[in-house]
Amino acid sequence: MKIIKTITMLCFLSVNLLHSQHIPAGEEAKGTKIYEQFEKPEVCQSCHIDIYQQWKQSMMSQAYTHTWDEIEYFKLAVEHGKRDPKFKPVADGCNGCHTPMAFLAGDVPPPRPEENSRANESVNCEICHSITGFEGDIPFNFNYISKPGKIKYGPKPGLVSPHHTTQASEFIRGTEFCGTCHNEKNPFGIWVKSTQLEWKEGPYAKEGVPCQRCHMPQAPGRSAVMAPQGMVAQHLFHGAHDPGKVAGVVEIRMHPLEREIEIDGVVALKVQLFNAKTGHKFPTGSVEDRILWLHVTATDAQGKTYHLPVDKKGFAGEEYTIAAKTLAYQDMGIPLGLPDFAGVPRDGVPQGDRIFRMPYFDPDGNMTIMQWNTKTLGVDYRIGPRETKIESYTF
Repeated sequence: MKIIKTITMLCFLSVNLLHSQHIPAGEEAKGTKIYEQFEKPEVCQSCHIDIYQQWKQSMMSQAYTHTWDEIEYFKLAVEHGKRDPKFKPVADGCNGCHTPMAFLAGDVPPPRPEENSRANESVNCEICHSITGFEGDIPFNFNYISKPGKIKYGPKPGLVSPHHTTQASEFIRGTEFCGTCHNEKNPFGIWVKSTQLEWKEGPYAKEGVPCQRCHMPQAPGRSAVMAPQGMVAQHLFHGAHDPGKVAGVVEIRMHPLEREIEIDGVVALKVQLFNAKTGHKFPTGSVEDRILWLHVTATDAQGKTYHLPVDKKGFAGEEYTIAAKTLAYQDMGIPLGLPDFAGVPRDGVPQGDRIFRMPYFDPDGNMTIMQWNTKTLGVDYRIGPRETKIESYTF
């Protein structure tokens, strides 16, 4: 009877554990895992040779070690969190997408890249292939659900591996998967990154063209040394950091309003910019520090070149879309410990050029590149998917 009673109690305990099982996501997931639960990318390399080499040169493998990310994180985000406790969770949360293993292990701030810790693996194979879904209604702020273990989740059913169990996942094929890191809301409730949400509002969502179609295009090959020949998703993740990807986004055409004018007349030009490629606005993502500008010059018969400033349209907030020598980003003085910081040049491109951007403003109304300190957004003058903008110039 005692043995039966013990077995019954164990059964009840097992059932209760199943019913109470909850896998934390987002901020709650910090410190709920350990590094040892995640395999190193080099383990994956032994079978997935080509995919590993692609990942190794991608920005996914450098999300924590890239120079600008290191500067923005350690010099700005971490220091701001020290000075204002409101921003400490934000500084910790950066790692939720830039080095998820470190965040899940509670290793925040992680060791600096030069210390060569496992945080340097950034967004590695194990992270993406251990995610099973997300918590809530909207994917954002690293609210993915991570289940590291022998089961690896991927897009294809029926695959067999000598090292792990594979399981087909519809979630990894969808855009919500990407949205868990490519949508971000800051402490002021501002969507400071909204790439997947922009896609959802655009034409490609209606046509069923997901992020992976462009950023992980498929090509003939083998996903592993023992796998059959088939179509394989490429793992280079080409995006804003890749010159070849960016170069083909906007098609530019121009024409004069008149083909011939008098020698002392005025040439009026129209320039059309068509976003022929991106499924979201361009630029997107960290648009507080990404700008796209149009530089137009004219050359006369003697070979002299003239820079043409864009003609103003007169819409509200247009001053932030025309390059100027104005200083901005004064709030960087807070984390840098410089209370009288005058700022730095706002644009860094030729004065008078049209800029396609959305400015971010801090609580004092100054432009900021610190998305966590963004209280309001300015005019959105980026180029939407399949949108054409027309700019005019006179010479």
